[in-house]
Amino acid sequence: EVQLVESGGGLVQAGGSLRLSCAASGFTFDDAVIGWFRRAPGKRREGVACIRSSDGDAHYLDSVMDRFTISIDNARNTVYLQMKSLKPEDTAVYYCAQQKLPRRTKLVDLPPEVFFGSWGQGTQVTVSS
Repeated sequence: EVQLVESGGGLVQAGGSLRLSCAASGFTFDDAVIGWFRRAPGKRREGVACIRSSDGDAHYLDSVMDRFTISIDNARNTVYLQMKSLKPEDTAVYYCAQQKLPRRTKLVDLPPEVFFGSWGQGTQVTVSS
């Protein structure tokens, strides 16, 4: 069964850090783009960061650029989102998603939600003030 499983969410105070994990089972991240999205209460889901498995090329939402870092461990089929200096406005359910992308296709920015075909169930991140 093809699955993406997120973990690492929780409750943290403002200024704190969390590391989210996205583990793939039933498939590999070969030649894929893996993205992290979030949906805050009452808001639309938005892209936070993405990474290309073949070369580590990463793109970020402007508001998290200097605070979040996405990385990939291809041997473990796991993508991480290291989040630091968290703010209450980072509170959301965080989802990972993946989509295959041929190496010849250039990745110029964080793809929109509709690009991704596989999604995890999400993990809650709550940042208290």
